[in-house]
Amino acid sequence: MAPAGHPEQGHRLDAVVEGARGASTSVVELEAPSVDRDLLGEVHSREYIERIEEFCARGGGALDPDTFAVPASFTAALHAAGAGPSAVDALDAGEAEAAFVVVRPPGHHAERSSAMGFCLFNNIAVTAAHLRSRGERVAIVDWDVHHGNGTQNTFYRDPEVLYVSVHEFPFYPGTGWIDEIGTGPGAGATVNVPLPGGASAESYLAAFGRVVVPVVEQFRPDWILVSNGYDAHRLDPLGGMRLESEHYGWLSSWVASQVSASRVIAFLEGGYDLEALRTASTATVDGLAGLEGDVQWPVEMVGSAARVVDLAVGSLSEYWELR
Repeated sequence: MAPAGHPEQGHRLDAVVEGARGASTSVVELEAPSVDRDLLGEVHSREYIERIEEFCARGGGALDPDTFAVPASFTAALHAAGAGPSAVDALDAGEAEAAFVVVRPPGHHAERSSAMGFCLFNNIAVTAAHLRSRGERVAIVDWDVHHGNGTQNTFYRDPEVLYVSVHEFPFYPGTGWIDEIGTGPGAGATVNVPLPGGASAESYLAAFGRVVVPVVEQFRPDWILVSNGYDAHRLDPLGGMRLESEHYGWLSSWVASQVSASRVIAFLEGGYDLEALRTASTATVDGLAGLEGDVQWPVEMVGSAARVVDLAVGSLSEYWELR
């Protein structure tokens, strides 16, 4: 879908699928159907959907300096957006205990009327909109190294969708500071933890334990959807964070402990080192299966990471009980 040398290539999916198949639990593999167009229209404008379709039909090209499409991209994006709702159906039917949506293009940067950050349609937002239409209360936890601007903006006024992001800042796309907390009835339902580049794994996990864990526990979601980017891994060529593969197992295990086993869906977002993708995917599937045991969050943070988390806690204290 992208030019040679572009980081978002099909080999990424091969590595993730290999890693998932290497987990210590059995994996049921399903094909992703095309998304319902009316559901897609709840997240993206009809004009934008038609524009992407026409752009691809004309041969594709560059949508922005980072985001490319070819003639097959529109169909691929429709199936990527349809994978989450299909996973909901499979979990409802008892076909699996949790779901890992391994598709491309990724989604969390896609805005209502624009593509960006390698994303055409916002896959996780489409699934959240589907669940909201059923009256479900949804938490979206985004640990991609980049802030999920598109997802945040989709639900910025919705008190029944919690959006929580831990990301590198300042970094692409430039959003996700602590003062972005939602608006109107959604005030407090957007939570951003912007960490400095180079923050240690211990600081990252301590920030997660101090902010994300209590907020999600207090929100009491029916479903948890994860923007599961692997670009906070220390090996990633684009990010500047320091997580190890095993830490994705810890994060996934905690998510799976917060709701019933069949109410978790992880969506592949970023991550561009193939070995990190493979090993972290194995850890993710084992974590979703509950094979990682209880997670003990570090408490020590140093330097600017500690200071920014203190600021985040202060900005959120009106809405959540945080210490």
